[in-house]
Amino acid sequence: MIFITGGSGHLGNVLIRKLLKMGEQVVTLVHPSDKCESLRGLNVKIVKGDVRIYTLVEKLSKDADIIIHLAALISILPWKKKAVYSVNINGTKNILKVCKKLNKKLIYISSVHAFEEPKPGTVIDENTNIDPSKTSGVYGKSKAFAALAVLNAIKSGLDITTVCPTGIIGPFDFKPSEMGIMFLKYLTNKLKYTIDGSFDFVDVRDVADGIIKLIYLDKRANFYILSNKTFKTTELIHLLNEITGKNTKPKVINTHFAYFLSLFSTSFGYLVNKKPLFTPYSIHTLTRNYTFSHEKATKEINYNPRDIKITLYDTLKWLSNYFLKEKLINPLNLNSIK
Repeated sequence: MIFITGGSGHLGNVLIRKLLKMGEQVVTLVHPSDKCESLRGLNVKIVKGDVRIYTLVEKLSKDADIIIHLAALISILPWKKKAVYSVNINGTKNILKVCKKLNKKLIYISSVHAFEEPKPGTVIDENTNIDPSKTSGVYGKSKAFAALAVLNAIKSGLDITTVCPTGIIGPFDFKPSEMGIMFLKYLTNKLKYTIDGSFDFVDVRDVADGIIKLIYLDKRANFYILSNKTFKTTELIHLLNEITGKNTKPKVINTHFAYFLSLFSTSFGYLVNKKPLFTPYSIHTLTRNYTFSHEKATKEINYNPRDIKITLYDTLKWLSNYFLKEKLINPLNLNSIK
């Protein structure tokens, strides 16, 4: 049996779908408030509860052959710091305590945001240092602190593999994610602005495939970045237009001006309890222009991310069918890029 925390999220539900197709038995712990729309109809045991409750986590872990810790609170909002730290750090420490007591193998899903931030344009790999004081944003710092706890647990003898994905996109984005919302705005002709920045975006299915390979990898205490490559936001819009036949041209906002605006939008969002369009941290992330190397994963587990055009096509198709109940017009012929 495979025990997964946070299985109803974007990566979680895709991972569970793949494991079930392989014949694996899966139990997942999800937050009590989660309606679990992403898991509806799947033959998975769903337990609602808090990853910070030790007795619950221990009970669910006893019969597990492996634990995959996905549960995390993802937020770029500075006023969510207490909740983000509590779930992402204390929840992870709770999992580590259980693994130590029950001698369980763990795959911990971290993030590339856990790495310290070198100068813009740097290549980041698994040897890049982890230092919360040199990481920006509430979420990034929380994942850095959690990653340090994991590294200390490895030193004490625990069998843990850490996975650091980049920006996950793809189909089965039920909630949807921030990027999913952006794609929906594009589909409904509501995408009026975009930021002049870049980031590495990876297909959720490629990350799930990488994790599955690591489940069966006979190697202890490993660390892997699962990435694709860095794309400019304007490049993504161009590819979306190729796929749909649209001619969408959102106004491109300079990052310096966007950062200035974000200071006000974040403060206003806090006052009215509404998520701002973007925050200083999100703008900062888009300006770093890092390259996240997946060379180690490619060599050791044959990790090869798919063409981003395929990801974008499948994402738009799924979002259109699920949220908009309509099919794409003038879809791209994918045969030429497979």
